[in-house]
Amino acid sequence: MTTDSVLTARAVPRGQQLQEVLDEIAADYRRRLDEGGHEPPGRGLSRVREHRLGAARLAGELGGGDFTVPEFFELVIRLAQADPDLTHILRVHYATVEELQRVPGSQAKDRWLSVVAEGRLIGGVSSELTSARVGGQAYDTKLVRSVDGLRLTGRKFYSTGAQFSDYVRATAENENGAPVATVVPADRAGIVHADDWDGIGQRHTGSGTTIFENVMVHEDEVLPIGTNVGVDRARGALVQLYLHAIAAGILKALTDEAAALVRDRHRTYTFATTDTPSSDPQLLEIVGEIDAVAYTAEALVLRAAAELAPALDTARARGIDARLEDQGAVAAARVKVAIEQPALRAASRIFDAGGASSVRAASHLDRHWRNLRTLFSHNPTVYKARVLGDIAVNRAPLPDTGFF
Repeated sequence: MTTDSVLTARAVPRGQQLQEVLDEIAADYRRRLDEGGHEPPGRGLSRVREHRLGAARLAGELGGGDFTVPEFFELVIRLAQADPDLTHILRVHYATVEELQRVPGSQAKDRWLSVVAEGRLIGGVSSELTSARVGGQAYDTKLVRSVDGLRLTGRKFYSTGAQFSDYVRATAENENGAPVATVVPADRAGIVHADDWDGIGQRHTGSGTTIFENVMVHEDEVLPIGTNVGVDRARGALVQLYLHAIAAGILKALTDEAAALVRDRHRTYTFATTDTPSSDPQLLEIVGEIDAVAYTAEALVLRAAAELAPALDTARARGIDARLEDQGAVAAARVKVAIEQPALRAASRIFDAGGASSVRAASHLDRHWRNLRTLFSHNPTVYKARVLGDIAVNRAPLPDTGFF
């Protein structure tokens, strides 16, 4: 992308313009629910590309939105309130944008930053079900050199967003056993996107299998991995806090639906304290609890974003600062431990506010708990709580894992 085309491209929206885009995405999400909830967020992703929301964290001089870290996480929360599936699909894209701005300069880096500025999306695949220990950088997927160039072969799972993206970032080991990342077109010959995600929540994120069968890779499609496990942690903290931001957005939507449920409810029980559900103090208490949990989750995510910002900004400008990286990783972990149980309880409490009719499938109210449970299961809270306790009691170092 030329400098002129970057400067004349449509600006990443903010303010009222951004709200209008989010309203469109939310309306499409509701339509898909009303039609049975079987359709992925294709229209919403078209709006994301059209308005270049994927370039929100890209530096302004590169044609991006130049969002600060707190501004970015506020965007993620609002986007998740509109459509949590779509927001989850974009997670690896945003992590890749951050990573690209941390690695040394190269033609490959410039190429992919230009792709981001144009509004295109980069999905990603890293996890392998053959890994005995999750969170490291050992891969069965291999990038090897053959007589006709580099070839990528392997099988990935939890491929969130890959099948809906323009490009796919895949981790692998090269011939020397070193971890590398490749970025290739999502529809290149030899790539198979299996629609086999069977999770109880986040059902339309394409989080199943991606297979690479002797896929051709060009030299400028190979990048160094921008996160060395246990060294530069901020990218890992970003993708963890991103999940909690989605949860905060879901909780905001849950609050809206709980309030509407009680406001529009006309039937109640013979032994209720009042004949009007909207003035029933017990039902109002439930909605108030849900509202407070949503507020707390959003506040904690944005507080952690402010603590993560120095690490991300310093890494771009001057290089890795280990102290700042640890600070951001701990902040993200604290959010997860703090909000998980209150969030899951809130997603269950909505049924106490709605009565028996709220369990009808057409209400789709169960999706909130299922989506939250799926997001929180990305990594075990019990382990993160133990690590935080070890830090508090013994001043222990963070473990060398991609989850911190």
